[in-house]
Amino acid sequence: MAAEALWSNKLRTGLTMLGVIIGISSVIAITSVGQGVQKGVEQQIQALGTDVLQVLAGAARSGFISQGLGSTSTLTWEDAEAIAQQAPSAQVVSAYLQRNAQVVYGGQNTSTTIYGTDLNYPEVRNVYPQAGRFFTQEELDTATQVAVLGPTVQKTLFGEGANAVGEKIRVRGEAYEVIGVMEPKGSQGPMDRDDQIYIPLTSMSRRLVGNNALAGISVSGILIKASNQEQLEAAQFQVTNILRLRHNIYPPAVDDFRLTNQADIVNTFTNVVSLFTVMVVAIAGISLLVGGIGIANIMLVSVVERTREIGIRKAVGATYAAILNQFLAEAIAISTVGGGIGMGAGILIAAAAAAIFKFPFVVSPLSVIAGFGLSFIVGLLAGVIPARNAAKLDPIAALRSD
Repeated sequence: MAAEALWSNKLRTGLTMLGVIIGISSVIAITSVGQGVQKGVEQQIQALGTDVLQVLAGAARSGFISQGLGSTSTLTWEDAEAIAQQAPSAQVVSAYLQRNAQVVYGGQNTSTTIYGTDLNYPEVRNVYPQAGRFFTQEELDTATQVAVLGPTVQKTLFGEGANAVGEKIRVRGEAYEVIGVMEPKGSQGPMDRDDQIYIPLTSMSRRLVGNNALAGISVSGILIKASNQEQLEAAQFQVTNILRLRHNIYPPAVDDFRLTNQADIVNTFTNVVSLFTVMVVAIAGISLLVGGIGIANIMLVSVVERTREIGIRKAVGATYAAILNQFLAEAIAISTVGGGIGMGAGILIAAAAAAIFKFPFVVSPLSVIAGFGLSFIVGLLAGVIPARNAAKLDPIAALRSD
């Protein structure tokens, strides 16, 4: 009887369901998108290594304006070598010098990031050549002008699928032979990690930067890979003390370097995304509440419209419980069917967003169960008062109504 009553008023039933559909689909889609973005960023950061500690050089200042970390020569390659020798928790250590530069090949050119690195960089950053090779110790020692391209640079300069190995490119007027192309790593936020070129640190320092510290070859930063993630705190403590001793920094003097922890970045981002997801889901929950109010309103109107019908049913023997159950069944049917449609719509929206914006598609079973449970509860609560009003009608008064 509940199904027949709803089907006889298809437009009204559909519009009543719409509030629940929007609420449930919003909750599931937003939860899924939030979890997908979170997982995608975690995967990108983990690809760089969650057991990696990064030391950045200090910031130069112009008046009261900071030029940013790495803008002054407070770290040296010798600092990296000292950390490798003296820090027990440091498994692999790599120094790098970073600059932006214009790169030219034939009639093509692009502005990209140049990394002058040592041989340990691929292992620390978990990135290896997919074509050709990385430079050797001999090439590092002799400052040989060789380069390993990121996939984006290779595509921009040489075209999709072209073989760049063996070709010559020019970096700030200096010719470099391409000896390899790195495997793709994708983007991390606004930064394209494939839009990079790697050359020997010695060549970078001598030919492109010409900016050596008094104590040795200056670097922009040092990467330290710990034996495991649990050793990061120990590595951070050891590295801090080694650098303070080498740089003659004693309290209350301020460190001329800064340490960042990849695991801390993951945790911070996870917390931010989780809070944002909770906030938006709460907003979506308001639309679900509005949908419940809509169901209650329509059911109250339905009771008024069907007063004579209710009077006839009670006159021929329908009990209080029978009338109550019929109207509750109608409210619950509206909300659960609307919830089912909303779940399907939410999953489709989340899948489309994942495909368009290139992040993992994640649907939590808990969010689906919670969504369906919410729709059932909304229908139950929205139907209670109208159903009680219908069940309490006096059959004689109901039969007299117009």
